[in-house]
Amino acid sequence: MPDHLISSTVVCPQPGKEYPRISHGKGIYLYDETGKQYIDGSGAASAVTLLGHGREDIAEVLRRQAACVALTPTHYFSTRVLEEYVAAISDFAPAGMNYAWTVSGGTEAVENALKLARQYHYLSGEPQRYKIIGRWQSYHGSTIGMLDVGGITSRRSMFAPLMRQHPHIPPAYCYRCPFGKVPSSCAIECAAALEKLICQEGAETIAAFVAEPVVGAALGAVPAPEGYFQRVREICDRYGVLLIVDEVMTGFGRTGKNFAIEHWGVTPDIIASAKGMSGGYFPLGIVIAHERIVKPLVDRGQSFVGGHTYACNPLGAAVGLYVLNYIKDHNLVDRARALGEYFLQKLSDLLSLDIVGDVRGMGLLVGIEFVCDKVSKKPWPAALEVSKRIGEEALKRGLVTYPGRGSVDGVAGDHIKLAPPLIIQEHQLDEIVGILRSAIIAISDELQLQQTGALAP
Repeated sequence: MPDHLISSTVVCPQPGKEYPRISHGKGIYLYDETGKQYIDGSGAASAVTLLGHGREDIAEVLRRQAACVALTPTHYFSTRVLEEYVAAISDFAPAGMNYAWTVSGGTEAVENALKLARQYHYLSGEPQRYKIIGRWQSYHGSTIGMLDVGGITSRRSMFAPLMRQHPHIPPAYCYRCPFGKVPSSCAIECAAALEKLICQEGAETIAAFVAEPVVGAALGAVPAPEGYFQRVREICDRYGVLLIVDEVMTGFGRTGKNFAIEHWGVTPDIIASAKGMSGGYFPLGIVIAHERIVKPLVDRGQSFVGGHTYACNPLGAAVGLYVLNYIKDHNLVDRARALGEYFLQKLSDLLSLDIVGDVRGMGLLVGIEFVCDKVSKKPWPAALEVSKRIGEEALKRGLVTYPGRGSVDGVAGDHIKLAPPLIIQEHQLDEIVGILRSAIIAISDELQLQQTGALAP
């Protein structure tokens, strides 16, 4: 149980800490047992609650499907609802991505994507291709394998002895360009680094490159610059490396496109997605593959060597199909784009505050980075836990955020990510900005006092 420690009386991520008990949710709001209301500005466990809380329509979908059949042995059977869902996903995904496999969440989705890439190369006569190139300051899941491919130092360090140590390149992070460039002098060196590493490692050993189109938890909603994924696609094609995009947070309309990679006009080989695809009403993830990647399996009559107890279950398919149809019927993709532009404009006003260094994002996936000095972009000492304190201050004022740290080097660097439900209204976005402003000012004042010695850390 990696996320919770469980005793006979306590279920919590951090033993000894008291958590408010949530009694129910409605729309963009959560309510605890005291009646206090919170805006779900993080989308629950980060970009999940696409359609909001307390939806009786989705509860009814669950009830009806569960009453019919909830789980089948996938080695013998299919179901109509699963087939309808996969067909709908194929229509929703980029052209040619006609094969899908559902799992229980984002970590499973990315891991299965890597397994499919390995099986593709193995069946294509290149069994020596096994290395996965990831990026520093990235997050792809919490299993040992996904921590290995991911690039958050604080999450990796304890488990490093268990890892294969797959190779990494620097992130595409314009605010803190690893190559010291600014937009006027940028030649997409962050993409060129991929080709250099492929050559250094030996192209014949590289199976895939995996990247988030908008880096979520690790950097706080950092989109790649224009031209990045176009260049990456060219490099991958040149060396026979598969391009896997991690759309666990960014898929299903979150960024104002069906899938975020479409902002760059690029078709990947494999997409891994999860989170918002079920709106949070069922644990659900998916691997979507281009037909060219599945062809070696089809030609040889081979099954995909995946397999999880709840893979391809009809209950998840029923919920996923309902959510997908709702997204399309209510134009939520376009809505996320328009509201995202409004939200970023309003959040940009926070740049007037001394400790706000950057505001960035795409659609309704946005982030704020906090700095000690705006000119040098110097981060706050990690021990001060600035983003955590701002998140807790916002929570007191009725806003749930997703604080993160490590954006500078995997350890230092504070940011907060926001990913509210796509059903949110403009006035509610205004309320989020207002609460954030007051929370940031409160913690900024505390930090000033600590620096002058008037307040103990």
